[in-house]
This record gives sequence, structure tokens and C-alpha cells, in this order.
Amino acid sequence: MESFKHYSHGKLLLTGEYVVLDGALSLAIPTKFGQGLIVKPIEEPTLLWRSLDYEGNVWFEATFKVENNQITSVQHTNQSVNDRLIQILETAKKLNPEFLNTFNGSEITTALEFPNNWGLGTSSTLINNISNWAKVDPYKLLKATFGGSGYDIACASHDTPILYQLETNSNGRKVTPVTFNPVFSSHLYFVHLNQKQNSREGIAHYKANRGDNFSAISEINDITKQVLACDSLSEFETLIKAHESIISKLTKQTTVEEHLFRDFNGAVKSLGAWGGDFIMLTSEVDPRPYLSSKGFTTVLPFSEMIL
Repeated sequence: MESFKHYSHGKLLLTGEYVVLDGALSLAIPTKFGQGLIVKPIEEPTLLWRSLDYEGNVWFEATFKVENNQITSVQHTNQSVNDRLIQILETAKKLNPEFLNTFNGSEITTALEFPNNWGLGTSSTLINNISNWAKVDPYKLLKATFGGSGYDIACASHDTPILYQLETNSNGRKVTPVTFNPVFSSHLYFVHLNQKQNSREGIAHYKANRGDNFSAISEINDITKQVLACDSLSEFETLIKAHESIISKLTKQTTVEEHLFRDFNGAVKSLGAWGGDFIMLTSEVDPRPYLSSKGFTTVLPFSEMIL
């Protein structure tokens, strides 16, 4: 078996959260932070797995045996991570029975470039990396494991922002590379809310609470196109405030601006499932003193986050 190396970008969903699941045109952006995967052959007939965090420290380790098309755990340091990893590897093997078939052994190392709780795609970058290693369709592997729209998989393998849209009639998707580097980008900031949002729980909430979303999807489609085309900060702020209002009504949730930033002089937008991870805000002055006073210290300017 030859050595293998692959890298996948993290992701942010600028427009279309939730409604991307139902075919809305959405703007998604790969981040400068991602995750790498290195596979090295070894003589011992086992999988030696090691996951490194963004500081290079081991946050998960496991040893697996592969026998009779079954992947079994010999030892591990975290039960839930271990179970999920076995599920991913076994699903990849079902999609490609040749994967791990002529098996001597491998030492696998994953390396994150961002903290695990940032929500930039710890899972999607892993799925994309393993898919490339196993030579399987990453969207099929995602669907059979974590689920979701797949925009994060598209970001993992693109070097530019993309327009992403599920084709609900064909179970396919349309991914279009675009340029998004507005003249006002120096006034855009990404702020971590100090908590991790479970995307699967967010999706379940959306599906349980959505009503007739046909008109909402049409409005979000228009906003996505206008966001790409707009050339002034004030217009951009109007668009993302309208977007927040539409999703708030659709999901019966309070906007993050109303919940946490009522006194902020700018526009605030959730990215992905509401309630955690990163938000985007606009500000004509450095917002970090204001944000720090509220306890939010992870603040990245557009140029430091966006690929």
C-alpha cells in the first residue's frame, strides 16, 4: 500500500442556512483553516489512528483491526469518536469493497488547523479526506453518516467561494465557483459565540418547525444573488438583515442580533445552524473592544478567515 496525503478546507455558509436543504441558492465559502490526512503503510496488520488538534496535540487515538470486512476496535481514547469513526470507515468500505481489502496496515494521522469547537467542518473535512483515501463519492459517504445538504463537502474541495444548490428533483447538486471579495471586505468580521452548535439538532429543529417555505426560498435566492453583486456596505447590511428576518420567521427563532447584540452599531448574521459557532458582523470601526466587553474574544477579520 502506498502513502496517501489529502487536505480539505473548512467552510462557512454565508447565505441559505436551513433552506439550503430544500434547494435554496446559497453562498458558501471555504476557509483558510482545514484538516489534513496522512496515511503511511506499516507492516503490522492494524490501523493506528491519531488525531491532532490545531496545536499539534493528540486529542484522539485508536487502534483498529480489519478482518473479514469488519473493522473492530482494539483500543481507543474516546468511545463516541471511536464509534463514529468506525461507522465512517465501514460505510466507505461498503461504498468501495476494495477499500482496506488487501490490507497490511496503516498509520493514519489527521491534523486540524482550527479548534474543534469552531464549527468550521471537523466532520466534513474528515469525510472528504477519507472519501479521497477510499476512492468513494464524498456526498454518498456524508449522506450515510452525518447527513446534511453537502455544501460543506463542496467547500472542502474548492479553492474559491461557491454557489451551492441542491437539485431536489434529481438528488443532485449544482456547484458554481464564484468570486466574493467585496470592496467593503475590511468591514466584515467573523465572531465565535463561545459555544458549539450541533448541526444535526439544528436541522431537526428546522424540519419540525418549517411551514410553507416556497416564498422564503425564492427570497433567499434573490438575496444570495444580490449579495454577490452588491458593491456597498450599506446595501450588504440591508440584505443580511432581510435574510435574518426571513430565516427567523421560518424557523421561529430569535435573531442573534436581537438576542445578543441589540446595542451593536452594524449588521449581524448567523452562519449555519443558529445558536452557536461563528456569526458575521459588519462594522466601520474595529468591533473587538465592544465584543471583548461582551466576552467574545475570538474575532477574525475577513482577510484572516476567507480563502
